[in-house]
Amino acid sequence: MPKLEFWYEFASTYSYLTVVRIEAAARNSGVDIDWCPFLLGPIFKAQGWETSPFNLYPAKGRYMVRDIERVAASRGIEFHMPEAFPANGLNAARLALAGKSAGWCAPFTRAVFEAQFVRGDDIAHPSILARILASLGIDTLDAIASATTAENKDTLRQQTALARERGIFGAPSFITEDGELFWGDDRLEQALAWAGRQPVPKRTAR
Repeated sequence: MPKLEFWYEFASTYSYLTVVRIEAAARNSGVDIDWCPFLLGPIFKAQGWETSPFNLYPAKGRYMVRDIERVAASRGIEFHMPEAFPANGLNAARLALAGKSAGWCAPFTRAVFEAQFVRGDDIAHPSILARILASLGIDTLDAIASATTAENKDTLRQQTALARERGIFGAPSFITEDGELFWGDDRLEQALAWAGRQPVPKRTAR
């Protein structure tokens, strides 16, 4: 199956919209999803921003909240803006990366986004993440131990650096196997269609 990289940040409201629908959309398109958690903070800081542009520009932030509310309502999903925004998603991202090799990255990611944008939980709190792990039947102590190894921490730093090198500037972003970059929840279908295209046959020399 063709693959599509799904780059997301746990503090991203628009990533939430994608997380709740990407698996079904990918199945329908015959595309396999590579879950790629990363941190937007270092990318923003490289641009001179100390926080989310939705906080730096209040009018943009107010529009974003209303836009998410409209989209969520049209799709029949819940959305509640948490008091803590943007959330510190460092520990969640480390856990998600640790879960890739163990096979629970996707369900853990969905549960974290739901905790944040449905229940309004502050995902920076270790107790919230521990509760999510337990609800999924994941060994909490083992997961946290894996997530906090020096190797896993370095993997997240490398992942974030790679995102910046590949031109990612926001979340959600999608990268196809031929390197095409798509940004935004509203580009998911286009990214899946591009990822699922059959390669153009090479002409043989005559």
